[in-house]
Amino acid sequence: MPATHVIAPYPATRLRRLRRTPAIRALTAEHALSAGNLIWPIFVTEVAGGEGEIASMPGVDRLTLDGARRAAERAATLGIPAICIFPHSDRDLKDETCARAWDPDNIGNRAIRAIKEVAPDLAVMTDIALDPYNINGHDGFVRDGIILNDETVEALVRMALAQADAGADILGPSDMMDGRIGALRAALERAGHKDVAILSYAAKYASAFYGPFRDAVGASGRLVGDKKTYQIDPANRGEALRCVARDLSEGADMVMVKPGMPYLDICREVKDQFGAPTFAYQVSGEYAMLEGAIRAGWLSRDVVAESLLSFRRAGCDGVLTYYAPQVAEALAAR
Repeated sequence: MPATHVIAPYPATRLRRLRRTPAIRALTAEHALSAGNLIWPIFVTEVAGGEGEIASMPGVDRLTLDGARRAAERAATLGIPAICIFPHSDRDLKDETCARAWDPDNIGNRAIRAIKEVAPDLAVMTDIALDPYNINGHDGFVRDGIILNDETVEALVRMALAQADAGADILGPSDMMDGRIGALRAALERAGHKDVAILSYAAKYASAFYGPFRDAVGASGRLVGDKKTYQIDPANRGEALRCVARDLSEGADMVMVKPGMPYLDICREVKDQFGAPTFAYQVSGEYAMLEGAIRAGWLSRDVVAESLLSFRRAGCDGVLTYYAPQVAEALAAR
């Protein structure tokens, strides 16, 4: 135990004294959760009839543009500072060129503009990766079964510029290609988007927890192969730290660990080693597990706030979570 931790022997020290009442527990709480720590991911669809509840994510809906506007107004009212857009694009329009990824009128860019119309002060975050528009389901271009890095980065730059032009405040590169942060930052500077922030998915693992998300964006069954050649091996810790260091050195303003709860050790190390604004994504599989257990009566809904507090304790400044509006409402009602 560090020398700074001086504890008198029992009974001079009774640690339960500081747990005795709600007031004393509030005074001595080491971490807190507020609406200001939350980013709300939403799915916006361009598919006719595509709106409504996602079967593998009960309680989470795909939204129309009008639904996205209402979600933005709700977020602003609840004090949630940011909303993150994920597109559910038309399967018939996906191809190997992924050209719709940088179309100014794709569903993601239309959603940015729609949200800014009704909630101009709400920060709008986007996703940068080719998988929503790629017939192969991959985050990058595919040639002979190989994910092309440099060609993909060029496409991601075009995608980022289209999103910045549409009014995005925060860009979230989730692709895990090498060198993309430096390329994005340079392109944004040249285009006059010097104030657009980059929240890099710097430590994104090749996880089995993403399944329900792929249902949500219409990518299930589309993926050819797997993403292990560009996402991090779940066995690796040092590699994740090297990825974070690289992305910060290339101009990332904030960094993210994904998934969340299975990787709290990585969150803690990232915050301790780099001190940069650090976020985690409580991904779709984590949400589905918790919500499924809650609805089955196996867990109390109190587990949601407890799970989010674990991110704060692990050093995260904020969390992307599908529970954002419910948690913000509960906090406001206290």
